[in-house]
Amino acid sequence: MSSPPTPHDAVFRRILGTPSNAASQLRATLPPALVARLDLDRLTPVPGSLVDATLRWRHTDLLFAAPLDGREAFIYVLIEHQSSNDPLMAFRMLRYVVRVWDRYLADHPKATRLPAVIPLVVHHNEHAWTAPAQVLDLVDLPPDLADAWREHLPRFQFLLDDLVRVDERELRERPLTHSVRLTLLLLKIAPGNPKLASDLWPWVDELRAVLEGPDGREEFTALLRYIELVGEADTRDQLHDLMATLGPEAEEAYMTIAETLRAEGRVEGRVETLVQLLTLKFGPLPDAVLTTVRNASTDQLQAWTARVLTADTLDQLLA
Repeated sequence: MSSPPTPHDAVFRRILGTPSNAASQLRATLPPALVARLDLDRLTPVPGSLVDATLRWRHTDLLFAAPLDGREAFIYVLIEHQSSNDPLMAFRMLRYVVRVWDRYLADHPKATRLPAVIPLVVHHNEHAWTAPAQVLDLVDLPPDLADAWREHLPRFQFLLDDLVRVDERELRERPLTHSVRLTLLLLKIAPGNPKLASDLWPWVDELRAVLEGPDGREEFTALLRYIELVGEADTRDQLHDLMATLGPEAEEAYMTIAETLRAEGRVEGRVETLVQLLTLKFGPLPDAVLTTVRNASTDQLQAWTARVLTADTLDQLLA
């Protein structure tokens, strides 16, 4: 069974999944010569994930299509959430790019050439990226054979946006949409930050600009949800004060998110309690049962919990 999305995954997909937001990130990070030839105004999201199921807790990916001098091209963006570098990231990115080509050939069985796929990794945690960015550096060869074999090995290399090396001044100067700028800032500074409210005060104008934007309420809510999920509980009063300065709409959005998450926490607690009770009575639960329980309504959870003592089988309990 797949894992639920992480807070990083949810905010990244909500904000960067919008073509105008993604285009601003790509204009800021791709080589200028490439940006000049890509028609990012026609950037189109391609649904689906290429990441291995076992790695989705640490990687989030987005695939886009865009014309490149009239040709079809793809941009593959992956965000790395883990606190340590993935030493095999270059290999993984090559594998994901090959999957893009596999999909393309399945859709275009008569094709004899492959579209360009531009790979970009966005990295955020407290330590700078140090792992190899090209596959060639992963191949273990005797030094005296390296030159002779170099021509016969993959030369694939991904582009890297290492947020650890991007200070707040540089982030302000990037030609980003307000929501992308704040998303990247929060990825850098929000997790476990006891001073988050004070660190966000200099960004009040950016927060206000997000709220006043075309998708303002939805994007603002996504950012608030991320703040609440990864921030410290002790900062909530200060964050409430910060939102209050932005006006009643921001304050209401913050209070709504806080209450929603409290309600979700109560439901999650009921789910885990029911799973424990069912496991104690019936043994390890099938994935299908776990999925049913985790997707149940509050009323269903309450009814099933009441039946645990009297039901003889899982089917009887879940009927």
